[in-house]
Amino acid sequence: MERDLDVATRTRTIEWLKTEVLDQTSRLFRAIWEGSTSRVVDGLAGLIASAYILGRRLGISYRDLDIAVADKLAKLKQEGHQLEDQYRDLSELSEHIRKR
Repeated sequence: MERDLDVATRTRTIEWLKTEVLDQTSRLFRAIWEGSTSRVVDGLAGLIASAYILGRRLGISYRDLDIAVADKLAKLKQEGHQLEDQYRDLSELSEHIRKR
């Protein structure tokens, strides 16, 4: 019975975190619409934090997620992503992650 309760609690937590990701996305879009830089930063921070925590609850370590993001950026750069070609955004983000 205790194991079933643990599974149910974990499932509810994951479902709640999924709604948090959506809520943070909504807050971010609203802040962009309103043009509030501080609220945009807050929305982005909330979205990123929620994504990391959701990943952890799904069994993905923060370190593994960092590695996956770095790998994804390298792959996108190699494929000639438009943001890299025009602005070097992927290289700058890769460098930021590497320095952390």
